[in-house]
Order: sequence, then C-alpha cells, then structure tokens
Amino acid sequence: MQKRMGPVAPLTRGLGAPCRRPIGGVAVPPRGLTAPFIADVMLGRLARWLRLLGFDTLYSTDITDRELLRIARQEGRTILTRDTHFVGGCASNIAGGRASCIFIKSDDVFEQMKEVLSAIGPGVPDVMRCLKCNGILEPVTDKAGVEGSVPEYVYRNFNRFSRCALCGNIYWEGSHFRDFRERLRKALG
Repeated sequence: MQKRMGPVAPLTRGLGAPCRRPIGGVAVPPRGLTAPFIADVMLGRLARWLRLLGFDTLYSTDITDRELLRIARQEGRTILTRDTHFVGGCASNIAGGRASCIFIKSDDVFEQMKEVLSAIGPGVPDVMRCLKCNGILEPVTDKAGVEGSVPEYVYRNFNRFSRCALCGNIYWEGSHFRDFRERLRKALG
C-alpha cells in the first residue's frame, strides 16, 4: 500500500477562474485571473504552499537563472525569488517579455505568502494543486476508488478525497491542512 499524505479542501473544476475562495474565512471579491508563478531554488516550501492554495507555481531544484527567465517570459509567469543578485538584474532581463518579478524578503514561509498575497491581492484561485507536481486536483467521486491507496485509518475516517490529474497523488483534508489553514489565518491577521 502506498501511503499518500495530503489535505484537501472542497474542490471545484476549473483553471483559476475569476471567482476566488476566501482565505482564513474572510470573503474576497473577484479580482480577475491569477498570474502563474515560477519560484527560484530558494523558495521550495513557498512553492508547495502556494500550490496548496491553488496557485499555478512551477518549481525545480535544478533550474538555472537563464532557464527561469526563459520560462517566465515564454509562459507569462511571475518570478518569485530571494536572490538579490538575480532581482537586481530582473527588470532588464524581463524587459520585452510578459513576466514580472517579486522579491521575497522573509525566511518564514507564512510571511513569504503574505508578501506574495500583498503583491497580487488577497484571494486565491478556485482550484487546488498537487504539492508534488503542480497538477490540478480533481474530486474523487467514488470513495472506493482510493481504497488501498491511502492508509486504512484515512479510508475509514474520511469521505472526501481528491486525486492529481497528472501524477495520481491522493489528498484528503486532514490535520495538516487544518493546521496550515489556521497558521495562515493568524499570519494574515
């Protein structure tokens, strides 16, 4: 049996439609489509948490600055970086492309999320993404479809599951997600 861990909130299908779901129980008005991100090698934890919130966030541990810029320009992604040397040349490197850059100052992942959300607005897309591969999570309509793929305790005690459309990882709303949501709510004040 392959153990899958991962919390999931109720999901809807879509690709980041203009409607946004609230963060920390605070209703957020529609703000348009959310730009996709690409995070540099220093921001792996932030990339995972942004995916959990539904943001399309590319991340790789072995990407070069040149490749990061190429992908950002090609796909219109906002670069998230902690690299002061990179951000210094960011404006000239991005000029003429469709990308932008957000310099992340904090070491704390919840403070980093505050920095990103303050730069783009307080809402999040109305989808959830896989922490592993960035694929969109889709609701599992038949609970029996995950039997044997999740721990027995999880199968018995949870009724809603989601599966990544790309890699097949299975997620459920467990204590990790509840803890994350509470910490995020406190961080956003």
